[in-house]
Amino acid sequence: MKPINVIEVFEHQRLKVGDKGFKQSHLDALLKLNEYHDGNYFQPIVKGIKFNQYVGVIQIDGLIIEINPKADKDDDDKKWKGVLLNMLNACGKLKAQSSGAANVKRKNLNLLEVYFELYLTEVENLIRKGLIKQYRKQTQNAKTLKGKLEFAGHIKNNVVHKERFYTTHQVYDTNHILHQTLLYALNIVDQFTKGTRLHDFTKRILINFPKVNENKITSSQLNKLKLNRKTAAYQDALEIARLIILNYSPDISNGKERMLSLLFDMNQLWEVYILKQLQKACVDTEIKVSGQESKSFWGSNSLKPDVVLRNEGKAYILDTKWKRPKNNSASISDLRQMYAYCRFWDAEKAMLLYPGNARDNNFKSYLTDDYALNEEKNHSQIDHKCKMGFVSIFDTSGKLNNKIGLIVLKLLEINV
Repeated sequence: MKPINVIEVFEHQRLKVGDKGFKQSHLDALLKLNEYHDGNYFQPIVKGIKFNQYVGVIQIDGLIIEINPKADKDDDDKKWKGVLLNMLNACGKLKAQSSGAANVKRKNLNLLEVYFELYLTEVENLIRKGLIKQYRKQTQNAKTLKGKLEFAGHIKNNVVHKERFYTTHQVYDTNHILHQTLLYALNIVDQFTKGTRLHDFTKRILINFPKVNENKITSSQLNKLKLNRKTAAYQDALEIARLIILNYSPDISNGKERMLSLLFDMNQLWEVYILKQLQKACVDTEIKVSGQESKSFWGSNSLKPDVVLRNEGKAYILDTKWKRPKNNSASISDLRQMYAYCRFWDAEKAMLLYPGNARDNNFKSYLTDDYALNEEKNHSQIDHKCKMGFVSIFDTSGKLNNKIGLIVLKLLEINV
């Protein structure tokens, strides 16, 4: 069994062949993975790669690469360890009751290990409660006439065996697509937990799992999965199974490497985190918070601000940006975009929100003469304003700041 080597890096950092046990075969596999994902994960450099804003874990046989988020390159590396797990937990992408999520502060905790443990626990709970049966069609050559006789198959297969019937009939058992999906993900987990504390757990689940067809599950099959009242308990397990299956890349490097990647776009994660924190801060208030509202803009194109807040008849626009701007100045394209949001939502105030230490920034008005149409169909002048806001991810003790929502409301000058 190959020993597992762990390489820890941060977003936008470089990794070259020869660094910390990183080999040419690993680089070839990563470049192939990057091609499959339209070049979003890394930037190829001479004998290496430069990571983009995607963070998480990649496992290639005996190598694990942990990519950690880091908004400020001047920060101490230790300060950012565990931030990803905490943010995933806060965004609802990890269950708080899972033992992995509950121990996010534990050193050397592997993100894949957390999701594997959560998946195994979910499947174990399903087995304990009793796996459901479903009707499915089965075509076979039987000794009794049962169901619909398939004439073409019957003639083809039973010219000699007159006593048999080639039929299609319904079977009520556990061998259906839901369990085949769970088993396919279990077999992937089994490959990547060898030599870890979860290997025995995985084997125990596999032993107790019913005998079902071991089919390769595709993305199109996953998209067709439908749950009902009877199968609602399968939702969490299937969500994680989907994550595992879609990120599994067998034989990605000429049949020599098997890879599993679990990467998250920090731009999207930061957006969801801020939305969740704002919704939490606005509980029991009159402030309404919504994410990804959409309005038609031109043809099939639409405008979608990250967050829209409404309070006392006024709308506020918030757009999250994980990457801080150079020279502490917002780009002209971002400012134009915020102006468009203000016009379409009749919002007086809009803010570009970045991670970082708080600093004094005031709202500045767009130099335009804008008017809004009120309920009485009358035009009234509206002063569109925008500002750059900065909020620290950490509190004074170095932990993930759980009061970010209140700070953002204060930056928008909304009284709670």
